[in-house]
Amino acid sequence: MDDSRRRAALVSEGDAIAAIPREAYGAPVAACPGWDVARLITHLGRVHRWATGFLRGEEAPVPRPEGENLSGWYRESRDLLLRQLDGMDLDAEVDTLIGRRTARFWLRRQAHETAMHRWDAQDAVRPGAAAPIDADFAGDGIDEWLHVFVPRFLARVDVPRDLAGAATQFTCTDLDLPPWTLRLTHPEPTIDYGAAAADTVLSGRAADLLLTVWHREPATPPEATDAGLARRVLDLIHVT
Repeated sequence: MDDSRRRAALVSEGDAIAAIPREAYGAPVAACPGWDVARLITHLGRVHRWATGFLRGEEAPVPRPEGENLSGWYRESRDLLLRQLDGMDLDAEVDTLIGRRTARFWLRRQAHETAMHRWDAQDAVRPGAAAPIDADFAGDGIDEWLHVFVPRFLARVDVPRDLAGAATQFTCTDLDLPPWTLRLTHPEPTIDYGAAAADTVLSGRAADLLLTVWHREPATPPEATDAGLARRVLDLIHVT
């Protein structure tokens, strides 16, 4: 997926966050226990400002919103990030949460962070009625999850001995994409593209598959050839 489509997603998904009515701010967010919509929007705005600090190469306090205009503060946070990205060479190296990468990392990461939390917020306001995440964008999100969060989380846990080497394949049934196969190898997991032997295959529409790997509840859960194994693998990588 190209940079312009990720930027467009950051804009449109951020606009949807800013459009949530104030009277819905108290709704609990199922995917983030203990959070309501107001806290989710605050979190997302602060994450935008945090990412902007990485892009600027500076460590600065990340402010919380003051007053009652949370929507305006959130939009300001998102726009600070956009202006910073728009003024940079996306091939320039910057710090990230997984080491030195190009500035493009933050465009992709923030676009997907915003889309997922937009879905969370809309699902909190009207359970089961959140607008779906675009299929192509969801496919890009699955790839990002595999390469950013899977290694990061697996480095923090002890993989059970009986899962060592286990291979889980992820297949988007609505996209013309090769499947991904995640293998729990040591010291780092490996990811193969295309046909590969797997112990379980998790398949479904891209948007539903993305929600599943992020431990959300899609309307149509993907199917697994070995559901128990797929669940155990996914439970090792639990991102809020």
